[in-house]
Amino acid sequence: MNPVRPTRRGVLTGAAVVGAAGLGAGASALAGRGAAAAPGGTRTVPFHGARQAGITTPAQDSLVFAALDVTTSRAGELADVLQRWSEAAATMATGAPVGGPGGLGGAADEPPLDTGEAHELPPANLTVTLGYGPSLFDGRFGLAGRRPAALEELPALPGEQLDPTRCGGDLCLQACADDPQVAFHAVRNLVRIGRGVVAVRWVQLGFGRTATISAGQPTPRNLMGFKDGTANLRAEDTAGLGRHVWVGGEGAPAADQEWMRGGTYLVARRIRMLVEAWDRAPLGEQERVIGRAKVSGAPLTGTSEFDPPDLARTSATGEPVIDVAAHVRLAAPETNGGARILRRGYSYTDGLDLTTGQLDAGLFFICFGNDPASQFVAIQRRLGARDGLTEYLKHTGSAIFACPPGTAEGESWGQGLFT
Repeated sequence: MNPVRPTRRGVLTGAAVVGAAGLGAGASALAGRGAAAAPGGTRTVPFHGARQAGITTPAQDSLVFAALDVTTSRAGELADVLQRWSEAAATMATGAPVGGPGGLGGAADEPPLDTGEAHELPPANLTVTLGYGPSLFDGRFGLAGRRPAALEELPALPGEQLDPTRCGGDLCLQACADDPQVAFHAVRNLVRIGRGVVAVRWVQLGFGRTATISAGQPTPRNLMGFKDGTANLRAEDTAGLGRHVWVGGEGAPAADQEWMRGGTYLVARRIRMLVEAWDRAPLGEQERVIGRAKVSGAPLTGTSEFDPPDLARTSATGEPVIDVAAHVRLAAPETNGGARILRRGYSYTDGLDLTTGQLDAGLFFICFGNDPASQFVAIQRRLGARDGLTEYLKHTGSAIFACPPGTAEGESWGQGLFT
């Protein structure tokens, strides 16, 4: 991993700088996880808890998402790295360097335990979330019998133009923080700890959250200029999370692997927005495609953002007010048998597509659910086949991971899987 420091003058600039360098590129109450004050008035998110941080944690401003391949054939070496990662992630979440207070020093002829670029920066609500890809259960580590049935590679979906170098992975690390350098520092140090056992497969940097996780957060806008995630599940909706997000939750599918009880499945999609074409579309066309007013975020059948869309309303000519191909209609739970997902995406920009001279920018979509086949896959099949928005999108990356539940003090990632 290239040790280039992303600028802290702006998340957008930071993402561009790190991407060019070759990396592939909270104050609210948390559901089941309290936020604690750190020195200097900043906030921290505890690493330990019943759930992993970074799922229902109020969405931070910046993302570094890394997919990794395991290069060893020894299960013990992988389990050791997961334990060392847990210790390091818990330490960094407090704002301390890897290795604790002495992590920046040491012998002059040895590398320091911590790379140092987050020294004197606040913790910035850092969270690090781990996931296991389907390929981890291919038999190399004796885990084939422990793969959850729901952890299947995503099937081919309509409209995909996937780049194999941006897909898959044995493991994933999702680092989110309110400072891009803090998130970068976390992934950089974990990759460094795992060197010789894991190798980076691909990395995506994100800025400008495109989802609201907590009721206290305002709805953000995506790169198309529309409010994004108005109807998202909220951390405060514990019943909804139990039914739609947590494995083995009340009203949810049963857990077929006990180590995944209380965990969830993460789907990541790199969705390029063809912003040049979108910017030429008239306002009326943009609003028809989305099904909402651009300025207010209100559905075309309402007057304010949180008015429920009236999918049955017709115009004086008998046409649906919300178009039959509108994104709001096709993504609505009412259209998908009640299926819902918890979204946690970010905008991204990776400079120019040198083959077209156009911006390579869009949405790094992340969602969590307890049954990917009936949730994400079913919804995306409908969207890919009928959504008017697909004219302006290109899906270029894809991956799925199983995120185990959280850890208690003294426990580590991988403990439930390898014991």
